[in-house]
Amino acid sequence: MKAKWSLQLLVASGLVLSPVFAAQAAPSQDKSDDVRSITGCLSKGDSAREFKITGEDGSTWEVTSATVKLSPHLGHTVTVSGKVWHPDMHGAKEKAKETVDADAKEHGHLKATKVEMVSESCKK
Repeated sequence: MKAKWSLQLLVASGLVLSPVFAAQAAPSQDKSDDVRSITGCLSKGDSAREFKITGEDGSTWEVTSATVKLSPHLGHTVTVSGKVWHPDMHGAKEKAKETVDADAKEHGHLKATKVEMVSESCKK
């Protein structure tokens, strides 16, 4: 009887704790990463050499590059990879923003080193 009670307690504990372990196993992108890849719609930025990518998650990134030609991809869905400008400060800013508003969208600056076209149009 005691063994049966112990087994039931063990099973119940496992069921209670399983969401905790599942949540820890789910990988999330660290907002302090030096290099990022963002997929979204590429549009013209605020200045002549600046572009903007609006990610599928609603994030916005100001993109520049001295090595990758971005202008041929205007209006396309692309994946842009590159170096985040001041990644530690960016990560701290985004984490603080999430503390205030869990639905806040990420905004950053990226120096593109690679661009890959996903689609010749952007999803609306």
